[in-house]
Amino acid sequence: MSDAVRNGPLKGVKVIEIQGLGPTPFAAMWLADMGAEVVRIQRPNLKPLIPQKVDVLNRGRGFVELDLKDDADRSTARAMINRADMLIEGMRPGVMERLGLGPEAFTDSNPRLVYGRMTGWGQTGPLAQAAGHDINYIAITGALHAIGGGRPVPPLNLLGDFGGGGMYLVAGMLAALHAAHTTGKGDVVDAAITDGTAHLMAMIYSMHGAGIWADEREANLLDGGAPFYTVYECACGGHISVGALEAKFYAELLSRLGLGDADLPAQMDVGGWPVLRARFTERFKQKTRDEWATLLEGTDACCAPVLSLQEAPDHPHNRARNSFATVSEVIQPEAAPKLSNTHPHATMGREHAPMQIEDVLARWSQ
Repeated sequence: MSDAVRNGPLKGVKVIEIQGLGPTPFAAMWLADMGAEVVRIQRPNLKPLIPQKVDVLNRGRGFVELDLKDDADRSTARAMINRADMLIEGMRPGVMERLGLGPEAFTDSNPRLVYGRMTGWGQTGPLAQAAGHDINYIAITGALHAIGGGRPVPPLNLLGDFGGGGMYLVAGMLAALHAAHTTGKGDVVDAAITDGTAHLMAMIYSMHGAGIWADEREANLLDGGAPFYTVYECACGGHISVGALEAKFYAELLSRLGLGDADLPAQMDVGGWPVLRARFTERFKQKTRDEWATLLEGTDACCAPVLSLQEAPDHPHNRARNSFATVSEVIQPEAAPKLSNTHPHATMGREHAPMQIEDVLARWSQ
């Protein structure tokens, strides 16, 4: 691992990651980006879905191979966990306990351990043992219902797996780590994607409770219902995003579209929104996406081109902020957020071969 990563704000924090999918490696990646030394335990001869050499979620750390169904390998895993500050696992509830590696197994031997548990439904509740994926977890929170047009549209797996899941796991574990430093006692972090996604919906539930958010899709300010907060197709077939919510920004948008003196309904006249949408649709069709970007981007009209995965890393703003990096010939998002005193960076770890377990145990005993 590079010196840049080792000098991050979490330098010296030792993390065991039990190999998993989606939010589990994402959380481990974030901790590694910030300087923690993360070692992943995975079963021998694992055939990954994405080749490890290019799997961005596995960056910044190495792995050891252990069969947790084998007594000797379990004993080795237990020795590693006893030297760790934090553990991340994403098994169904009860699996780690059946392996003898649940939180209670380390209460005496490693009382400061922060034990992070990542699941879709949580450790308890009627669905705790059910299978599921991101789309199912966000479905019961109200979030999926609110996104889309005629039917709900899955927001990739950004909202559930990575937003409501991985980042809430990280936040909970860092809070528990802080408490462990002051109390000497670790904690078990029960991070359910359903809980995290519901929490992310706090503002929307506030607006709904205040009677200013309709419980239907494309009928509100932020869900594509407002003609000044949506996406329009351009002459080239590309799209541009419009987010001119405030009155002064909306006025700037009208001016730059050449509609400042047009006879249009008032911005917040919901009954007039279909008229506004029709006029904007017609106007945006008159130029290409890049032509509109030249005219509108960087102004108070609050517009930006909708870029593809291939285009985004080359956008001038992303280049200026180093939002993306090329590591081991793989283009990937850079570590985030940026910090003033330490400078975390994306770096690929030892992806090609297992680490020597003896080396990890010796180093972590110091």
